[in-house]
Amino acid sequence: MGFCPQCRTTGTLSEQKAHAGDTLPIAITEVAPAAGGQRLATGIDEFDRVLGGGIVAGSVTLVAGEPGVGKSTLVLEVAAALDGTALIVSGEESLNQIRMRADRIGALVEHVSIAAERDVTAILAMIESGRFDLVVVDSIQTVSVPTRAGGTGGPAQVREAAAQLISGAKSSETAMVMTGHVTKDGSIAGPKLLEHMVDVVITIEGDPHRGLRFLRCVKNRHGSVDEVGIFEMLPDGLRAVADPSATLIAGRDAAAPGSVLFPTIDGLRSLVVEVQALVVPSAAAQPRRSVKGLPAARVHQILAALERHADLPLGRHEVYVSAMGGLQLSEPAADLAVALAVASAASGIAITDVAAWGEVGLTGELRGVPHRQRRRAEVARLGIGGIIDGSKYPHLVDALVEAGLAAATIRPGRTAGTAH
Repeated sequence: MGFCPQCRTTGTLSEQKAHAGDTLPIAITEVAPAAGGQRLATGIDEFDRVLGGGIVAGSVTLVAGEPGVGKSTLVLEVAAALDGTALIVSGEESLNQIRMRADRIGALVEHVSIAAERDVTAILAMIESGRFDLVVVDSIQTVSVPTRAGGTGGPAQVREAAAQLISGAKSSETAMVMTGHVTKDGSIAGPKLLEHMVDVVITIEGDPHRGLRFLRCVKNRHGSVDEVGIFEMLPDGLRAVADPSATLIAGRDAAAPGSVLFPTIDGLRSLVVEVQALVVPSAAAQPRRSVKGLPAARVHQILAALERHADLPLGRHEVYVSAMGGLQLSEPAADLAVALAVASAASGIAITDVAAWGEVGLTGELRGVPHRQRRRAEVARLGIGGIIDGSKYPHLVDALVEAGLAAATIRPGRTAGTAH
């Protein structure tokens, strides 16, 4: 053009060759093993189990959960138990608040430093100082980039703040743990890109009003996602549960109708959970159906199968079904336990020392489910005498007969094992 199109001045333009970059590909065998492959064991067995042995140096871990579930307590305990120096940067709490929590849970140790900061630039300076083996940012939704438009916690701010922090952690080989909030539907707040940017995504679940907390890994670039860690929230912090199955069924009233045990498979573990049901008469045109800890649509299908194939009159009754202990059961193997619990509650006949599993079809047939041996082993370890394995019975009615519920559920003239 010969002149600048903005100021109209001549002689101000110079020709430049396009820069193609200095990075050249090399053979994968020539890449030296990175020091970041080493793991930082925290000594908290349940936490290290979920991560596959500890926190990988230079990795970025996102811990997400509902408010009050124990995210800040967990990361403070991890920092205190770490064999190395740690920094906790909080955008939610003051230094005094962090100190009070540390005092309560026994995390007052010299190798943990704390800072109340929301400016990403200041946090990056702390990360790149090289003083800390682990940096905790609590939480990613509370920090911001001053030069970036948008309010704190907005998608643009979360994306930019995470990108800069992750870049700083990677370049300095500093392990980082970020906490994150979740939305009403349980998904991690902020852009979905956030989950793709980090190396590990851990969710901490559990009823905030109950003691048990379940730590699950939904993404792990450095290990398996098949492990689950189980903690109990106590006044002095989170403590690992040595025998989760015994804790989950503690206090069960075996003589009460509507209670059935179910050995679920969670990751590589088998956990025995109590499934409870309550059936009460209702004068409403549409009786209530309430489900907690189980897929509601699947429970409704089981209720329909009970009414159609076992003649259980549920149309004028309210039905409540719950998986106790705050656990979320998503596998179809829980179908038979739900069906037996509902039939037991409707008939008033208790199923005392029985664990059940199996998938219930819409035609009333029963199907086997995976991991039968692991379920049996956990049931046997707890000394539970009765087992109703859905793969051993062709039809739902046969399982009801085995559980001693036939007299209350099968219409006169209809026999077990009959195709309906």
